[in-house]
Amino acid sequence: MQVSVAYSEPGQQLWLRIEVPEDSTVEQAIIQSGILRQFPGIDLTEQKVGIFGKLAKLDAGLQAGDRIEIYRAITADPRTVPRRNTGDDDDD
Repeated sequence: MQVSVAYSEPGQQLWLRIEVPEDSTVEQAIIQSGILRQFPGIDLTEQKVGIFGKLAKLDAGLQAGDRIEIYRAITADPRTVPRRNTGDDDDD
């Protein structure tokens, strides 16, 4: 069956379509895709994964057409990110 594996870093994205056996798990598909060789910084013991935007475990089974996503930690420096206007301080 065909599934895809997606990962992105700043300035670089990769989306691979691969063929896996019917009883494959998320982890098996990630390993088979070769993405861990292309992005050696991926640590599946630390990073979360998902299928179509929903968190999944590495041992979760797959269905044909699934898109496996490897998530990286999103970090933002609070000094460089403007605060959102929540509307609590209306000056109008």
